[in-house]
Amino acid sequence: MTNNRPVYLFSISSHPDAVSVNSLSITFLQPNIDFSKYDAFIITSKQASKALGQYQTQSFQNIPALCVSKASAKSYEAIGGRILDVGEGYGDNLVQKIQKYPKNMRWLYLRARVVASDFVSICKKEDYLIDEAIVYVSECSKDILNVKVAEESILIFTSPSSLECFLQTHTLSKRSTLIVIGKTTAKAVPKGIEYHISEKTTIESCVELAKNI
Repeated sequence: MTNNRPVYLFSISSHPDAVSVNSLSITFLQPNIDFSKYDAFIITSKQASKALGQYQTQSFQNIPALCVSKASAKSYEAIGGRILDVGEGYGDNLVQKIQKYPKNMRWLYLRARVVASDFVSICKKEDYLIDEAIVYVSECSKDILNVKVAEESILIFTSPSSLECFLQTHTLSKRSTLIVIGKTTAKAVPKGIEYHISEKTTIESCVELAKNI
């Protein structure tokens, strides 16, 4: 609780200082991938690393990954991968990271069926070699669709999809306070709704912000 206001965290992760509501139901896919074709991965979520866990580790462990955040980097290291570079938590910022590398470098973006950033299309227009493999599908969980939210609560959303799922069955009360984990999630906030952006793209930063509101 913060100032006697309940804090709700809508995420696939949890936090002890918030009412944690699992926002997504994840289905992992296993497309046929010839890992030998690629010089590096692009990983923008923990789920991509979990999906890789379905493959034989030796088939990909020598391929370094450009990860969108420290959290996604840790998830790749946890399955035996090594890190090429780490972004600042936003998919859109990966364009600048990719531009640091040669255009003949062969990338594989391990992604969800639906993604929020168009950094791949921007890079392809500049002739960077990026293939995409859909390795998981996220759908709205029953938990987020059916959750009852107290009035005057603080709501934390950690992805555009978590906010979009919430809005399928709920409206944002003007008496509630909205916190989003970053600029990409902020884009999903309906017009006219005020919100706060966490200083860092981490759940800890969101919760800390909630405590200070």
